[in-house]
Amino acid sequence: MVVSGIRCLLTYLVLPFLLPVLGLSDSVGPALSAPIGLVAIVFNVLSIRRFWRADHRLKWPVSTVNVLVIGLLCYLTVGDFIELAG
Repeated sequence: MVVSGIRCLLTYLVLPFLLPVLGLSDSVGPALSAPIGLVAIVFNVLSIRRFWRADHRLKWPVSTVNVLVIGLLCYLTVGDFIELAG
């Protein structure tokens, strides 16, 4: 979930404010967000696996949050790819 947090910081704080100042917001934003989103999805899946293998007592709540985050990441990453293609 740390990778997802970093992705959120980049996507919602750094990229919208820093890239326009540098004049790079149109092309660079989705090109950076898409791979970061994919990496975040992988790390969320690994987090779920780790909690289940350890038979952690909070595996259900953590898995629920991770699945919701993965769903949001999929939606946003698809949007980035559509923006890059069009």
